[in-house]
Amino acid sequence: MLKILLPTITLIPMSMIIKKNLLFISFSTFSMILGVMSLQWLKIPMTNKYQNLYTTIDQISAPLLVLSYWLLPIMVLASQNHLKYSTSMQKRVFLMCLAMLQSFLVMALSSTNLLLFFLMFEATLIPTMIIITRWGNQKERLTAGMYFMLYTLVTSMPLLIALLINNYKMLHSNILFSSMLNPELNMTMWLACTMAFMVKMPLYGLHLWLPKAHVEAPIAGSMVLAAILLKLGGYGMMRISPMLYQLEKLHLPFIVLSLWGMIMASLICLRQPDLKSLIAYSSVSHMGLIVMATMIQTPSSLTGAMMLMVAHGITSSMLFCLANIMYERTNTRTLIMMQGMQIAMPLMTAFWFLANLTNMAIPPTINLFGEIMIIMTTFNWSAPTLIITSLTAAITAIYSMHMFLTSQQGKLPKDMMIYPPHTREYLIITLHLIPTMLLIINPQIIMLTQ
Repeated sequence: MLKILLPTITLIPMSMIIKKNLLFISFSTFSMILGVMSLQWLKIPMTNKYQNLYTTIDQISAPLLVLSYWLLPIMVLASQNHLKYSTSMQKRVFLMCLAMLQSFLVMALSSTNLLLFFLMFEATLIPTMIIITRWGNQKERLTAGMYFMLYTLVTSMPLLIALLINNYKMLHSNILFSSMLNPELNMTMWLACTMAFMVKMPLYGLHLWLPKAHVEAPIAGSMVLAAILLKLGGYGMMRISPMLYQLEKLHLPFIVLSLWGMIMASLICLRQPDLKSLIAYSSVSHMGLIVMATMIQTPSSLTGAMMLMVAHGITSSMLFCLANIMYERTNTRTLIMMQGMQIAMPLMTAFWFLANLTNMAIPPTINLFGEIMIIMTTFNWSAPTLIITSLTAAITAIYSMHMFLTSQQGKLPKDMMIYPPHTREYLIITLHLIPTMLLIINPQIIMLTQ
């Protein structure tokens, strides 16, 4: 574990001392080496050789850790055009923020101490806020950053109090040795822990910060938000729920709200003119399934949640990259203004088609396996949920095809010169497709019920 964690931390000073002309190449190469090294954590069967007093890697944390390491060099590659007119110091600060964010994420996902987990969980807010508010495209980025901070901080305070009470009662904060808490504290503790994770996921109704943050963030911010930061909520629920006294009457409102939110977010996608906002609301819809899975807490539902979290992380990151490629050429995020891209970029249209197919979860993608496992579990919990989940899947297919056809078909707008994609941009999309294809071949490596 430390063999990869320590080099990750060294990325922070590296971004300040590397020569200007080697900055992006060195940072990308070093982070890609770390990403390849992290693949060893997916080895089956997993052993305890990655465990020490403060950190551990198991079947819950390993897929998300590998995903975060894999996406770090892709974020750097995707941001090069965005930083083209930035000064050398601005580029260094940007890369330093990415390295800090990666370090905090690794510590949060591998920590065995609940208080350390909370500190790293909240520390991810700082570099993310800097990335959104400093390198966002519009002046509304400050409002987006404010929403992001208020929603996260307000709901995290009860979580901190709950973890301190747990430390007082148990005399330790180690997740591996924690047993179920006193039932007298069940309702308050459960709500306090759950609300912070529900905002991070986010649950529909607590999601207003997400579209704003996604739309205003630069491409690296959108990628890390969609791929990793949203998954911290599901990861936290999987970690802490076994310690809490389970009450089904408390689960019911969250499951009902997530079912309602899946339908509402999918319908919002149908009438959304902004491409990045459409992809963001699509994430809200998919997160509804993960909320249900983490609430039901059966082995199959948690396995489905893990598979869907990884699959959605790769797919949504790829969609944001494709949206950014089009934005850099058209200077607009309005779908209707992007039509006719198939004429200008035919090969990129093929990548768009693959990304939309994985987003709507067609076989044999890993998205489908995760969704089917969650839908089967919710059907066993309550049969009428099948109607809502099936309707959501149908609406997802409709807005995915709408997004593809509107942006790719039709005639190019007059007086618009679209230059062809760069090799770097093809590489970015290919690096998303490689793990997607490998997971189709062997989905067992991210399954919790091996």
